[in-house]
Amino acid sequence: MSKMQLGVHSFIELLETIADNKYVLGDRLVEIGVSGPNLEATLAAVAMAQGELGHARLLYNWCFDLRGVRGKKADILRQTGKAFRGVVNVHNWISLIAALYTVNTAIHIVLQSALESNHSKAASRVQKLIREQKDHIIYAKNWAKQLLHDQGIVPHRFRESLNGVVDEAYAWLAEIEKKQELQMEGYLPKDVKLTEKFKEQWKELNNEHLVHTK
Repeated sequence: MSKMQLGVHSFIELLETIADNKYVLGDRLVEIGVSGPNLEATLAAVAMAQGELGHARLLYNWCFDLRGVRGKKADILRQTGKAFRGVVNVHNWISLIAALYTVNTAIHIVLQSALESNHSKAASRVQKLIREQKDHIIYAKNWAKQLLHDQGIVPHRFRESLNGVVDEAYAWLAEIEKKQELQMEGYLPKDVKLTEKFKEQWKELNNEHLVHTK
């Protein structure tokens, strides 16, 4: 496999990981969001579900294009198996918010880095997606703060869910950093610091000694 082919293969794998997580998050936002803590939360969850599923569909179609598939794209009926364990295992509002915030924060860092790269086709594809998912991150972050300052066992359970998916997201970003072919082919900037940027996003929570990062 040539270096260029290796770069495309790695980029497809990256996009599929993002798409799989968004696909599963969209599904969980509908499944769990319909019984959210209040009506506002339920309506927001359903709206975000459509956004996450739409993002997943765009990313899967992008993968088809990179593979040279022409004509009508196949319908996506399930993820490809790359979704994080912490996303697949979401089963209540607490784990949903932990996954929604953490995973989209990690994805945002990757896509923002792709936008800053020299790969014009990649940059043009992610601009709209980045803008749209910012609202999802803001919403999830506000809920994260509420859950961390709730009463009883809720903060402890949220920290457990949050720390588990943080570890997965961090490991994924660290793996991407090691794939030099993504930088060589211009999909990501040279010497990209994904894990460093990820850790910066947790300063506010870390200062309260409520969650941990690597």
